[in-house]
Amino acid sequence: MKMYKSFLNQILRLQSKESPATGIGLFRLLYGIVTLQEIIFLLYFNHLIFDPIPYIDIEFPMIPFFLCLWGIIASFVIIGYRYQFSIICNYLFWIIFVNFTTMQRDFDGGFDTFMIGAGFFLLFMPGDRAFSIDSLRYKLSTPFKHYSTYPKATVSNLTYILPVLICLGFLYFDSALHKLFAEHWRNGLGSWLPSTQPYYVSALDMSPLLNNEILVKCIGYTILVFQFSFLFFFAKRQLRPIYLFIGLGMHLGITLSLNIYPFGLGMIICYTLLVPFSWWRYIGSVVQAKTPLLTVFYDQQCPLCNRTVLTINHFDIFKCIDFKNAQENAQHYSELAHLDPKTLLEDLYAIDDQHQVYAGVETYIQILIKMRYTALIGLILSLPIIKQIALNKYRVIADSRTRLNCDIDCLITPKLEDNTLYHSLFECYANQKPKAFSRKLAKVLIAIVVLQLNSTIHYGLFYRLNLPIKNAAISGLIAEASNTLIMVSLTFLGITPHALYVHDHFAGYDHILAITYKDKNGDEQWLPFVNEQGRLLAPNWGRVHSMWANIAVTPTIDNTRLKKFIMKVTAFWGIKENLNINDTIFTIKLKKIDAPSYWVFDQLHQNFSAPWINIGTATWKNDLIHIDLPDDINSL
Repeated sequence: MKMYKSFLNQILRLQSKESPATGIGLFRLLYGIVTLQEIIFLLYFNHLIFDPIPYIDIEFPMIPFFLCLWGIIASFVIIGYRYQFSIICNYLFWIIFVNFTTMQRDFDGGFDTFMIGAGFFLLFMPGDRAFSIDSLRYKLSTPFKHYSTYPKATVSNLTYILPVLICLGFLYFDSALHKLFAEHWRNGLGSWLPSTQPYYVSALDMSPLLNNEILVKCIGYTILVFQFSFLFFFAKRQLRPIYLFIGLGMHLGITLSLNIYPFGLGMIICYTLLVPFSWWRYIGSVVQAKTPLLTVFYDQQCPLCNRTVLTINHFDIFKCIDFKNAQENAQHYSELAHLDPKTLLEDLYAIDDQHQVYAGVETYIQILIKMRYTALIGLILSLPIIKQIALNKYRVIADSRTRLNCDIDCLITPKLEDNTLYHSLFECYANQKPKAFSRKLAKVLIAIVVLQLNSTIHYGLFYRLNLPIKNAAISGLIAEASNTLIMVSLTFLGITPHALYVHDHFAGYDHILAITYKDKNGDEQWLPFVNEQGRLLAPNWGRVHSMWANIAVTPTIDNTRLKKFIMKVTAFWGIKENLNINDTIFTIKLKKIDAPSYWVFDQLHQNFSAPWINIGTATWKNDLIHIDLPDDINSL
């Protein structure tokens, strides 16, 4: 009971502590980018992943349409437009595509469950408070306020702690528990072994690191300690930078050295929530201009001018542009620019740090150039033809604008209300009933912990230890209930066993396969899938790698399953390469490799240089495939 009260007090303390919204905004933005790149990947491999027979038997012709629709939603997430709607739709798209298509069964991306879990927390996070179009829309609904009067966006500290605790902390602890049952991880070679397997490595040769036994073992044991301890110590202010750098280094290494880059990128985005707040302030002080490079003065009584100022200031992330009220500063600026004070209200004028005066379209060109990252747009706008079109359009708008008072304008554009779940739960409800809020949140968190423990204990302990249970009937009921909970937690929260690249994955992994074909000249060519070294070539990484290296080719190859994916690969890449697949003979090749649980010098290149042997063929006739393979490939 005392522990529970302490837990409630901790929730109340974190809820009441205000933090800048910078990290949350970046987390949302990067999450959207990773999602969008995966959608583009799915569109490229649409026929391989979703067609029963690529390009020949198209079962889901509407898949590209829904992927494009999802891409639009992901773009909304990136820019933070209609945040609550777009993040809910994105969450549903992840669930639907992962659970109701072949993505999960045959093309597991390795990070799908993580993206679902992170997407679930984004439903309740204030992702629209920073780097978003929505924050601009809120300002534009009350345009007669100077941008400097809007308070800096802050959020509850809980929104930083909870996603890291569950999405990273629980994941790491579960993964570390599985690693203890893998011999190569116990030998300190957890990061070394996958990096010596041709199917798993990227185009970057990491041999200098892999051939240093002491270094790779230090990395391996550091990962184990890091993952076991992260859950308990990441929130400590003094230790946070250590966990930040180790975690970023670990996942950046995965992204660069292995061909499962989406997994590495997906994990990296969570570390924006771990960056100390003082670091964001320091970065801001370094990249932002010390003094404005351009001063723009505008008609404060004009709604269009006010909205223009708010919009430009919103995108001026380096704070290079300053805006002054022409009514209050007319005399000063008119003398500086040698203009009549009334003239300042008729156009948009600006003065740079060299006292050069600009007006109209020239002002906009200078604004874009001075904002740095939009300089190219400014230079394009200054081109003769484009500039003339802009001048004509500008004059039409400028000459027809009306100066409305605030009361009339507010009637035309009512102030937008914050309708996000975060505002409703973490601000309105939590502020009105803090104790009730903490109790309900505590129960939700306890339920999530129970779901995670169910997965960890079920697969991390009972499954691996093979513990005997006397009453088979009771054990069967417990196992069935546990599996049901795992199905629910996997589908909606992304909670799943994280037994990645452990002993049961590599034990017996001593052979890999590739596919070649004869061209018109009778010369043997490698299908752009697996090359002579045995590496899976880009773009066959991520979930396509998982299909071939984790499902088709395993320590114990199942011929039925293998033939299914040989059919898919030959049809997809054969047609992509403009081959007449009905007139092409594909050769299946096998190479013997080693996956030792002890350190071996230059193991990667030994596996690269191992010879290939021909073990079978695949031929198409009338869009039907015939595959000739030995009955037991595992014995070769």
